[in-house]
Amino acid sequence: MSAGDQNLFTALYGSLTQQLPREPMEWRRSYGRAPKMIYLEANFVQFKEELLPKEGNKALLTFPFLHVYWTDCCDSEVYKASVKEDMQRWQAALRLHGSVDWLIAVVESDNKKKNKTNLLPRTSIVDKIRSDFCNKQSDRCVSLCDPLKESSRSQESWSSFLTKLRTLLLMSFTRNLGRFEDEMRTLREKRTEPGWSFCDYFMVQEELAFVFEMLQQFEDALVQYDELDALFTQYVLNFGAGDGANWLGSFCQPVRSWNGLLLRRPIDMEKRDLIQRGEASLLDLRSYLFSRQCTLLIFLQRPWEVTARALELLHNCVQELRLLEVSVVSGALDCWVFLSCLEVLHRIEGCCDRSQLEANTSHTVGLWTYATEKLRCLGDLCGLVSENGPNSEDLNKTVDLLAGLGAERPETVNSPQSPYKKLKEALSSVEAFEKHYLELSHAAMEMYKAIGRLPRFNITETRNFLLDSLKSYVSESWSLPLTHTRKQIAECQKQLQKMDEYLQTSALLASDTNLSDDERRHFCQEILTFASQTAEDARVALSMSSFTRLQELRFRPSSALVHVSAALQLELRLCSLMPVPVTLEQISASIHFTQEQPGSTAQKRAAQNPDGTVTFPAASPASASASALELCEILEHSPSDNVLSSAGVACRNMHLLMRQNDSATSLDTPNTALTALTLEDGAQMLRASDVTLLPGNNSIVFTSQKPGVYTLRQLCATLGQVQFILPHLYPVVQYEVYSQEPQLSIQPLTEHLLAGLPQQVKFTILTGHYSVKKGDALQLSNTDSMPVLHSSTCSARILSSSAELLAESALSIQSSEKVTSISLPVTPPYHTLEFLLEVLCHIPSCPARMESERLTNGQISRRSRTRFNSGMTLIDQKVSVDCPWSIYSTLVSLTFHVPFKVKHSLLSAGRRKFIQVCLQNLVFRQQCVFSVWELRWSSVSPVSLHCVFSAAFAPADAPDAALKPYTYDFTLERVSVSADGSDLSRVCVAAFHLSLCDIYCLR
Repeated sequence: MSAGDQNLFTALYGSLTQQLPREPMEWRRSYGRAPKMIYLEANFVQFKEELLPKEGNKALLTFPFLHVYWTDCCDSEVYKASVKEDMQRWQAALRLHGSVDWLIAVVESDNKKKNKTNLLPRTSIVDKIRSDFCNKQSDRCVSLCDPLKESSRSQESWSSFLTKLRTLLLMSFTRNLGRFEDEMRTLREKRTEPGWSFCDYFMVQEELAFVFEMLQQFEDALVQYDELDALFTQYVLNFGAGDGANWLGSFCQPVRSWNGLLLRRPIDMEKRDLIQRGEASLLDLRSYLFSRQCTLLIFLQRPWEVTARALELLHNCVQELRLLEVSVVSGALDCWVFLSCLEVLHRIEGCCDRSQLEANTSHTVGLWTYATEKLRCLGDLCGLVSENGPNSEDLNKTVDLLAGLGAERPETVNSPQSPYKKLKEALSSVEAFEKHYLELSHAAMEMYKAIGRLPRFNITETRNFLLDSLKSYVSESWSLPLTHTRKQIAECQKQLQKMDEYLQTSALLASDTNLSDDERRHFCQEILTFASQTAEDARVALSMSSFTRLQELRFRPSSALVHVSAALQLELRLCSLMPVPVTLEQISASIHFTQEQPGSTAQKRAAQNPDGTVTFPAASPASASASALELCEILEHSPSDNVLSSAGVACRNMHLLMRQNDSATSLDTPNTALTALTLEDGAQMLRASDVTLLPGNNSIVFTSQKPGVYTLRQLCATLGQVQFILPHLYPVVQYEVYSQEPQLSIQPLTEHLLAGLPQQVKFTILTGHYSVKKGDALQLSNTDSMPVLHSSTCSARILSSSAELLAESALSIQSSEKVTSISLPVTPPYHTLEFLLEVLCHIPSCPARMESERLTNGQISRRSRTRFNSGMTLIDQKVSVDCPWSIYSTLVSLTFHVPFKVKHSLLSAGRRKFIQVCLQNLVFRQQCVFSVWELRWSSVSPVSLHCVFSAAFAPADAPDAALKPYTYDFTLERVSVSADGSDLSRVCVAAFHLSLCDIYCLR
């Protein structure tokens, strides 16, 4: 930006603009990027304060990188009067706007010096300017000596000035460019914040691309557009994955124009304005972005890269429109692709000569083929290839498509072979369409011949090429090309008589929803026709994943645990992928049998839900083909005591998992290794016959007797000579059939059984595999201390294995002196029989003494059948029960608690003796009752006195008539003690009587 004497600058402007870019400068960039030699071209404008950049302005193209003040003043008076003041105002404006890059150019002329007086000044004007404005930056003031003259001094001065100007201009440009790049990176890092706009960021980064293009750094400029392309593509892919940005909504508007790419303008300002305003559609953005990339690639002399990029762009745009769910008129994309292909071809032809075009035919043949395909699609849509020609509906479609093309662009109006005219003419009539379609097809075929890609009729090689293409389509999830290629592969397999592979491909096509119902029924009928053949050697094993999908398995009962005689139902829920009902001869599940103890597989059924269902993941056919890891546990027990000695894990299908990845094939591909799809030899089967699978969801029930654990391994559906096999079930599914021995248990109904009162005990019989027959009875051994009480209302309850009450039956109880016989009702196996009996444990009339307790006379007490626990006397009663299912007697122990604790004491008051008895209730609140009697003898006191304490008791809620007796026996002994000593001087002799008591159990 030039300030100062504008007449002086105008005189020098021509030479300045011509000579400035003549010599290159080394450009050293930041971040370690390699230096480059560049030519600087500058645009000089007159200084105006309103042109200085405002705060927040990120425009780089219009940024004033260097400010130059021009003056030819050589008179100090004039300098002081006007020039100095003007320079001060100029520098004040620069400081106000933060501009630090400036230069003062002083032009000295010999003509002006001659008009001055002969008095020599002490300092020159240049020195004064440096002193006033350039104290610390003396190089910011440059002196020029008659730059318009041809003298050597003038040329040297001019050359030095140009070097200084280039240096300062490049320094300013590098610094401001670095600041601009930092601000651009900051803006890009904010792309996750709300309110961020891709269109605004696009304009900022394109500004950088324009600067690189101005410096003829076309590679760096192309990198900016490629980064914008990649950033937008990533956002579109994220949108398809469910992570959409708000600003993408402006690109989801319906497509209203499909006039193709425009590559004949360096910059398409119409589309750039749409992007800047945020009104561009997806096709507008892609068209503008590719046109700029095309321009830079041609500048880089890489036109053949344009064709490769164009073909990729056209395919990707179709997919992006689907991902963004953009509304497009039927046939509009075909028009856009056709016009774009021809526009790219014409642009390449315009920048290359014929020899170059012929040498690089392989790069353009793809565009010719793609244009031919799209023209054929338009012909099908508009009725131009039908036998009867287009009808009224077809004509309306043609009118709508032509309306979306708009008016022809000015660049191609005068071209008779423009893409616009070709498309419009091809859609105008059947004859014109045929003419243009044949021309394009002929051109494409000629190019294929020129590059040596002649059609070959080796069906085997064709099949192999198609299989390679199929793998790519599967890995990249191209749905429609996958279906189209699979149809071609099926035709090749049929011609090669590879029936196994053909039937597998037919099953995949019959389940493919991309095909019409008629096509799906055709391929399904192919399978049914082959299945109806009678030749035994023609049996074929196919993958079940293409025929039906296993969704869920349900157990009834839900525990998947049943006894031998019970019925277990397995309900399979299948989704048939066939378009018509298919009647199967049988569907069978192979099972693996393991003899294990009941309940040992509880941890293995972790995949089973509480309601008895097992859900199978909806894996794609490709992932289902991989062999599932089949693990089984290995438990080794000691042969002597059957204790577990070691445990391990083994893989059953190691031979499948050890194969190389290159040899593994997917079920999506017709060349599946069918030898692996075989049923296991010797496997047990669950079968269901004459099953009809309807399209959609179906339910099949298997009813399953040897005890053990059963693991479902495979599933097989048989249809004539065709078997559809599911080789592995994951997650692992197991059910268990168990056998159980009869069991008898006797349990109290209360927490403690009390002695002295009638108590109810519960008899529980688990019949197990034993069936209780009429006449079977339990034989209980009678004891005097615990008799069995009879009741006329005693009954037994019969429960099922699920604890459901089935029946009640009266019990017949007969007692003899030694045995009580209980007749049992008839009960099936694996049921429960329950009944209640009353027993009475008598309380012994004397208390028990602890073992090994010595009496006062030194004798050892005898062992008691009672014991003590927390202050309460316990009585163990052993009952021997003979069961009809065993030859051995069952010994059952019942523990009774004595509800009382009694103790006595002998008290003395002078010569009077008293007996105190304490009766303590151990059941309720530790209540105590004390009784005291005085002992009097009418004659001499006896040596021993036998005493009996009697009491009556009953439960609190029982009437007084239900009182039970309780006795406590004890004996008082008279004991004499004497002491004697040989040394009478030290020990006195005394004789006296002690009345002591002791307790003996009565025998």
